[in-house]
Amino acid sequence: MKTHVALVLAVVFALSPLRGIAEDKQIADVKELAGTWQGWVTREDGQERATLFVSVDGSYRALTTDGASTEGKFYLHDGTLRYRSSRTTGAARISDDQGKILLRVMPENVFYKTGSAEYERIK
Repeated sequence: MKTHVALVLAVVFALSPLRGIAEDKQIADVKELAGTWQGWVTREDGQERATLFVSVDGSYRALTTDGASTEGKFYLHDGTLRYRSSRTTGAARISDDQGKILLRVMPENVFYKTGSAEYERIK
């Protein structure tokens, strides 16, 4: 019986991908963010799908599925990725999760009852 359980566990671990820890990725210029990103934003009613369009100068526009939008700009301050938008300001982080490039935005002020957002690069 113990052999059978051990065999089943070995098969389960072998067939199921183990999600690795995303590695932080440093960027030298905000133009590295240029492109289209899709993900989830946290709003006062919960999470919502959003698309983020970033230009080579770091300016961006985010649109949610219900039509809400925000504009802003990413910039580097003392080597740290930051952003300033029409609603919030805060820090941002790029990471690589097994080939998926992720962008996480973390507001420092929540005047508009918005929370963090996480996007995956699609283009």
